[in-house]
Amino acid sequence: MYQSPLQSVMAISNPIACIVLLIISSWCVNGQLSPTFYDKSCPKALSTIKAAVAQAVAKEKRMGASLLRLHFHDCFVNGCDGWILLDDTPTFTGEKTAAPNNNSVRGFEVIDTIKTQVEAVCSGVVSCADILAIAARDSVVELGGPSWTVMLGRRDSTTASKSAANTSIPAPTLNLSALISSFSAQGLSRKDLVALSGSHTIGQARCTSFRARIYNEYQINTSFATSLKANCPSTSGSGDNNLAPLDLQTPTVFENNYYKNLLSQKGLLHSDQQLFIGGSTDLRVKKYSLHQKTFFKDFKAAMVKMGNIKPLTGTKGQIRKNCRKPN
Repeated sequence: MYQSPLQSVMAISNPIACIVLLIISSWCVNGQLSPTFYDKSCPKALSTIKAAVAQAVAKEKRMGASLLRLHFHDCFVNGCDGWILLDDTPTFTGEKTAAPNNNSVRGFEVIDTIKTQVEAVCSGVVSCADILAIAARDSVVELGGPSWTVMLGRRDSTTASKSAANTSIPAPTLNLSALISSFSAQGLSRKDLVALSGSHTIGQARCTSFRARIYNEYQINTSFATSLKANCPSTSGSGDNNLAPLDLQTPTVFENNYYKNLLSQKGLLHSDQQLFIGGSTDLRVKKYSLHQKTFFKDFKAAMVKMGNIKPLTGTKGQIRKNCRKPN
């Protein structure tokens, strides 16, 4: 009579068998991220998300950068578990009003739409955290960037932390050493820092994020700074929400112009230009400015690595039916 490997182990009455059982039990409970996680439970999940992202980006090119940023900000606060999507409740204050997110992070309505469509094809199966990870990848592809295999199986948190968001998400005012420390705290290397910063080859930033740089810094191209001042007055409160592209030339195309701009001291944010100021990241910036394929390769690897920051798996967390609130 056939016995499965697990049955065979159970038939052995000795300490080794007990240890093996504990390992198997632990693996089953904790789970692991896998690229095929939804192949059987929701085979239409990835195609549904891809179509929704394509529609959203076609409607507004900037949305691609916004969805990528949502995933980044989510992962940097206690791991990739959909914290950032939660609205405030009477019992906790979410992350949406934290300083790095307030009036800045966007795309929540798009995630709501994607979640509704995914729920229609398989209810209660696909997490909001995984939707963020997949949407980030699909957004990059829609804007001409590389694709990568997204590891899946994350579950959603049931609470959020505004204070953690305020301290964990790297600010645009950070210098190089602080940036390195911020990424290191998430298990990300200097190489990951430079590669992931390349996401600023798409998207826009508010005047409040770069005002101090264009008026006070000397490591900035003079004509570049002058061109920005017209849309970002020096007086606080005036034009605060006016936008400027993070990559002046091609803000809706994912390529390596971001690094070329740094070489010319045309990084929009202080934190951008810090990657090329005569420090330890200069050589990698130069490499990416010359070799787009190398940037793409390292960016893909860094995105997978970032997506694996402290995910909730197995029986931890939940699969939210509404990304804005716990079940």
